[in-house]
Amino acid sequence: VHLVESGGGLVQAGGSLRLSCTASGRTLSSYAMGWFRQAPGKEREYVSGVNWRGDRTYYADSVRGRSTISREHVKNTVYLQINSLKPEDTAVYYCAARFPGNSVSSNMAEYTYWGQGTQVTVSS
Repeated sequence: VHLVESGGGLVQAGGSLRLSCTASGRTLSSYAMGWFRQAPGKEREYVSGVNWRGDRTYYADSVRGRSTISREHVKNTVYLQINSLKPEDTAVYYCAARFPGNSVSSNMAEYTYWGQGTQVTVSS
């Protein structure tokens, strides 16, 4: 499975971005998906996750209330919408796939496939 993130970029504080993660090589319909991010000099952290059916989601405290994770099985794509962006949201954002996909998990070791990441930079 090859995961490709897109949608990152430079945005002013208060703006919004929608990150996309599209898979090729295999359908993601049975996988749980996670979004992680890594800021310079910091460890990678779990941001959000969704199970295979889309009926279980998780948001880290840092983005809860201003983010939405969703998925479109037909497009083999997962999205992360982040609103009211803050400079502290600046990081490389990665998507990852985990099987089985019935639940969400923050444990990076449980994720089999990873994308290369997309840079999000929020200016103040």
